[in-house]
Amino acid sequence: MTRTWLISDVTDAAVARVAAARLATAFGVPPVERARLTASLGAQLRLCLTKGGTWRLALETGTVSRPAPQAAERVLHAVVTPSPEAAAAGQPPWRVTVPCPEADDVGAIADAGAVADDPVELAQALLGADEDTALVLERLTEQKGLVDFHREELQQTNQGVVALHAELDAAGRAQREAFAAERKARTEAEHARRRLTFLADASAVLTASLDHHEIVRRLPELLVPEYATGVDIWLFDQDGDRPGPVHAAAAVVAARTGRPQYAAAHPGGLPGVDDQPPSALAPDRPLLCIPLPTRQAPLGVVTLSPPGDRWDPDDAVMLVELTRRASIAIDHAQRYQHNRDIAETLQRALLTELPAPPGLALAARYLPATHGLNIGGDWYDAFRQPDGGVIAVVGDVTGHGLRAAVMMSQLRTALRAYAVDGGSPGQLLTRLHTFLHHLQPDLFATAVIARFHPDDPTVTWAAAGHPPPVLRTPDGGVRTLDAKPGAMLGIPMRQEIADHTVPMAPGSTLALYTDGLVERRARGIDPGIARLADALGSFGPAELDTDLEGSADGILRPMLSDSERDDDVCLLLCHLRGTG
Repeated sequence: MTRTWLISDVTDAAVARVAAARLATAFGVPPVERARLTASLGAQLRLCLTKGGTWRLALETGTVSRPAPQAAERVLHAVVTPSPEAAAAGQPPWRVTVPCPEADDVGAIADAGAVADDPVELAQALLGADEDTALVLERLTEQKGLVDFHREELQQTNQGVVALHAELDAAGRAQREAFAAERKARTEAEHARRRLTFLADASAVLTASLDHHEIVRRLPELLVPEYATGVDIWLFDQDGDRPGPVHAAAAVVAARTGRPQYAAAHPGGLPGVDDQPPSALAPDRPLLCIPLPTRQAPLGVVTLSPPGDRWDPDDAVMLVELTRRASIAIDHAQRYQHNRDIAETLQRALLTELPAPPGLALAARYLPATHGLNIGGDWYDAFRQPDGGVIAVVGDVTGHGLRAAVMMSQLRTALRAYAVDGGSPGQLLTRLHTFLHHLQPDLFATAVIARFHPDDPTVTWAAAGHPPPVLRTPDGGVRTLDAKPGAMLGIPMRQEIADHTVPMAPGSTLALYTDGLVERRARGIDPGIARLADALGSFGPAELDTDLEGSADGILRPMLSDSERDDDVCLLLCHLRGTG
């Protein structure tokens, strides 16, 4: 059975609600379920009237299947279908289902669906429809005593819960405070790690260079913009003059006292930093003036302006430490440059002017290292012996810097002294070996000596741990004189260094050199010697006869084009002039 009502105003809604209540009663719907159906339907009908339009209420009976052996249950369905406008707006139908037993009086059911149109009768019908609500209220009253009992128990339980909540709240506060302290500690640890990482990386950058001008240039690049908005680095003059009037007063105090100074309108409270009044040069900007300390006196002052209103105290401590490390790097670079200049000057002063014996042309090249501390060990020399012979030598002292240059000068002087008494190249090297071992046991050297004599068509040579000479014959052929050399000079062992003799016809050229010319870390020394042989063989005989100096430059250009020259380079060309 199905009953349908169209609802467009309040009267339609009231009629439909009453009819639904009567049908539910007629179908034997339990009172509680009737009350639930009436209340839900009333709320839904009020919502329909609010939205406007014509709505459709349908009541129909049906059954719900149950597992055997239970019988199917009879139910009453109530469906409110939205108006076309609400359906177009996406409003779904409203449905509710309540159980009901099988009704015996079909006529009574049919009469229950009819509602009079007279207002008085409608009001009476509404009062009758609310009888179910009264029944529900009666049952609720019966339950009041039981509810009051449970309320009392609930109140006692609530008191316990409140006490428990208080304990939990206290524990929660303690936990939150612990979490906050942990987060703060982690944040501080992260900031400390970041500062230490920056300090380590910046120190590596500053100490990577041995040019103090490069260090001064890099320091602002490291600090701006994270730790400073401006960096001014002032280095004192070599005579130790202190700052002039163009520098902030705090920088003057820092230079005089050797302590960092903070110039601002308010005290900075920075650890290890003295407070000063604001600078007249920048009254609105805080300045941190940090001296560049050394063992004797400050090298200068670094003046920083903060990236914000002021510095974090831990950042200030890090900046003072970085400045100290920068000062050490600048001091080392200046000392290195000073020693390098002395060593280079000494070495160049000791490089001899080549003689010009008849029939023999000599050309030499010396290039100091451009990187690192490798200057000072390589040398060349050429001089006449009393019997008319000519000694040509190229050597390399281990170690670098001023000490190696001094040792090189002593070896050069000793060799000249020994050669006055005569002796072959092997004998001279043997005596140098003994001399160096007793003079400087911790220093070693390599050397190659060639002896030319106008009456002898051969050249006698000997080597001690040195790269082999390269000989170019008049026909353009090139070969390496790879006879076994002696050990390095100065090693703790006795040795007799042997002489080697090779024919040298007019027009031949002998190249003596140090390892800086041919050795590369990535490829070793043998490929470099082969390249030297190719370069020496590329010249024509007339070129070597007429322009030996230019030939020496022509050898250096291709040999050093792929080198950063991190070692000294020596080259000595000995060319026997042609008879024509």
